[in-house]
Amino acid sequence: MITWIILGIVVIVVLWFVLVYNGFVTLRNRAKEAWADIEVQLKRRYDLIPNLVNTVKGYATHESSAFENVTKARSMAMGLPAQAGAQKAEAENMLTGALKSVFAIAEAYPDLKANQNFLALQNELSDTENKIQSARRFYNGNVRDLNIKIESFPSNIIANSFKFTRMEFFDLPDNDVAQNPVEVKF
Repeated sequence: MITWIILGIVVIVVLWFVLVYNGFVTLRNRAKEAWADIEVQLKRRYDLIPNLVNTVKGYATHESSAFENVTKARSMAMGLPAQAGAQKAEAENMLTGALKSVFAIAEAYPDLKANQNFLALQNELSDTENKIQSARRFYNGNVRDLNIKIESFPSNIIANSFKFTRMEFFDLPDNDVAQNPVEVKF
């Protein structure tokens, strides 16, 4: 009888171990998938930006510094690998701030605001920004779940044994340009 009890306890412990380990694998893969979703939307944004900038350039030729900032921010963001984590998030937030300045410039040109190409690009970019925001929330939710499980007892024992590590949230740094309003001077 004691043997059956001990065997039952061993089976329960092994099942628990397998379930917790598989839970870590699932959460880690969900977080990676969520990051891939962010990358897809960022790629879409990168493809739209040159079209938007070229459309606005035709109307506001004397605002070249704003366009240069967008181009530099886009290049920097595209140049960072997905594994860059916080650096990638900061570069993306700088790009968002630069894009805000282009839209602020567009406000000063009524003909541009009525241009169908500009309106279509603006709508596409706005839709893409919303999708990026949604993908970030989804990613952060998955990272939160993984990090909670990594830190919680007794699953942290398995996490430490198999080197499951915390992942970084995709958030705004405190000093980021995306948190400040865009200032455009004419």
